[in-house]
Amino acid sequence: MSEFPSEWSSLRVALAHDWLTGMRGGERVLELLCQGFPDAAIYSLIHRQEAISPTINQHPIHTSGLQRIPFIARTYRYWLPLYPWFVRQFRPVPADLLISTHHCVAKSVPRPPGGRHLCYCFTPMRYAWTFYEDYFGRNRLKKTLLKPVLAGLRQWDREQAHQVDRFVAISHHVRDRIQTFYSRDADVVYPPVDTDRCTPDERGRDDGYDLIVSALVPYKRIDLAVAAYNHSGYPLRIVGTGTEYRRLRAQASPNVHFLGWQPDAAILAMYQRCRLLVFPGEEDFGIVPVEAQACGKPVVAFGRGGATETLVDGQTAMFFSEQTASALREAVERAADQPWDMAVIRRNAERFGVKRFIAGMAQSIRACLAEDCLERDRHVSGKGQTRFSDWDGNG
Repeated sequence: MSEFPSEWSSLRVALAHDWLTGMRGGERVLELLCQGFPDAAIYSLIHRQEAISPTINQHPIHTSGLQRIPFIARTYRYWLPLYPWFVRQFRPVPADLLISTHHCVAKSVPRPPGGRHLCYCFTPMRYAWTFYEDYFGRNRLKKTLLKPVLAGLRQWDREQAHQVDRFVAISHHVRDRIQTFYSRDADVVYPPVDTDRCTPDERGRDDGYDLIVSALVPYKRIDLAVAAYNHSGYPLRIVGTGTEYRRLRAQASPNVHFLGWQPDAAILAMYQRCRLLVFPGEEDFGIVPVEAQACGKPVVAFGRGGATETLVDGQTAMFFSEQTASALREAVERAADQPWDMAVIRRNAERFGVKRFIAGMAQSIRACLAEDCLERDRHVSGKGQTRFSDWDGNG
């Protein structure tokens, strides 16, 4: 692609990603990096080839011992306490730069000898630091048993941050977490959204349904939307799969339709023809709401996390402040009654295009290769930290 900086072609790069089991937001970031560094080897705990795009699959992919365990694609989360051991078994090839795309253990892949390590951080280890009850439930016995395990993982995760030369966060929300949990500063480079592909329907269609596009896992809080639409009776389409699929479907009224996995073209058509997108969880960034905005559609979203950086309350979105079905339902009703300007919504999404991501990453990569970032960063923490750069997609 012509957008990639010319100096990238001369860099020897290795890529690290937590696991390759589907094409979600993190894998879309990795996919673009694979295009920018077509010769890069990839290190990942496990790899499910049929669930991953050809762009990623054409790279050499090195997996951990987890790959040899039967049915691992369905059970890998249960092996969480052993991830530190498995990830340290990798032996990276010589490279100038390791780029890890991280939300669990990818930043712990050993750096290449003599090379540098840039971590594009979706969030510090989500399982250990945040959303504990959403992942593991409120069972007291389970909580007691897991408490020392999670404490150990947090300590290990904090220690592993020292092998990263430069952090790049996907949002200011995540940058704050990196400062809190790792005592490290970070650049901010928003993830890429293909605003050239995601465009409004010329006729401005509204086919009379609302839309969710999401992994069906606990912290996404799709249960709130199911309960809200059970009450309202308005048609809701839910695209996605995950561990909550059967439970949510059993709870849903006939007006709530579960469509499972859908190809990109079908999702784009639904973006263009829905009334609005529903986004009930607290996310680190949230690519789906930006894609919906690029199609000119408003979003009803929980007003915390990355949504506060990608949505404009009252102009491109309607926020609700409590994660309850009634609060979500009321926000949907307000959104349905409000006139929306498709052009304004679209312009907001254009702040998060692919070219801005590439330019921001290029800036961070140059700084990582040129500066002794680790030593500078070790001596700053908290609110008074020095910002090496702050590429937030606005410049």
